[in-house]
Amino acid sequence: MARALFVCLHNAGRSQMSRALFERHAQGRHQADSAGTTPGEQIHPEVLLAMREIDIDLAGRRPQPLTPALGEWADVVVTMGCGDSCPVIPGKRYVDWDLADPRGLGLDAVRQIRDDIDRRTAQLVEELDS
Repeated sequence: MARALFVCLHNAGRSQMSRALFERHAQGRHQADSAGTTPGEQIHPEVLLAMREIDIDLAGRRPQPLTPALGEWADVVVTMGCGDSCPVIPGKRYVDWDLADPRGLGLDAVRQIRDDIDRRTAQLVEELDS
């Protein structure tokens, strides 16, 4: 079982979607968590809507800070737009996904980001399975 950590700036959009979609694809075979380098207060409303469309409810989740313990926990760290503030822990596998921040975007744009993340998480789960 592998452990994936999804990290972005605010843990209110990309990383939350990534964690949820990864968990859907992994179906318990792998674990996931998400965090932000400067966590927001809540998940972006447009992200909540886009995820509800595919029957994933993120309303109960809250942004959390990236901690050294979370970094150590992970086998693979997926970063999204946090630049130099993303963790660098020796011995960890790092993947950087170039994804737009969904904050303040229209629902169509957030759907595109969600669908891109869905493809990427499915591929990551497939890699971890093999």
